[in-house]
Amino acid sequence: MITKDLIVENTSLEEFFSIINDLVKNAKVQKMKIYNQHAHTSCYKHCMQVAYYTYIICKKLNLDYVSATRGAMLHDLFLYDWHTHIREDKSWKGQHAKIALKNATAIFNLNDIEKDVIVNHMWPVTIKIPHYKETVVVTFADKYSALVETFKHIRGILHTKKFYKYAYVFLSLIVFRII
Repeated sequence: MITKDLIVENTSLEEFFSIINDLVKNAKVQKMKIYNQHAHTSCYKHCMQVAYYTYIICKKLNLDYVSATRGAMLHDLFLYDWHTHIREDKSWKGQHAKIALKNATAIFNLNDIEKDVIVNHMWPVTIKIPHYKETVVVTFADKYSALVETFKHIRGILHTKKFYKYAYVFLSLIVFRII
């Protein structure tokens, strides 16, 4: 999650958590902990990481880091496991943002930047273009976080004994076939 090596100069974990405090205390936001997002990372943890990256970057760029951070914490508030959820339409990439916005606006009073962050965070995967610089930051923080989560998962798989066992068998088959 948020570790010492992530904490950047001129940023404060205390300030970061004070920005999202009311959000993370909400029961619906807490429900994100039970849904898988990317490679065994919960939706809650993913949103927390995206929110922290957003906080750091927007603060350094003198953008509205408060709105961006809050929007980032809510950007995936769709409350289902998209890996197993049966969808009638196949456009999950665009639909989950609308569902997240609907869920977030039902609970919180959001400003325009927060709404834009939630509904347009999937750009450029979808054609919904961000209207604010803060949304662009969240978009890239989201993609970066998803990549890190996925690569950590893949690295974990590659370092298991089971993987080495299969690699050994595969290489043995190749060697014996050649000889």
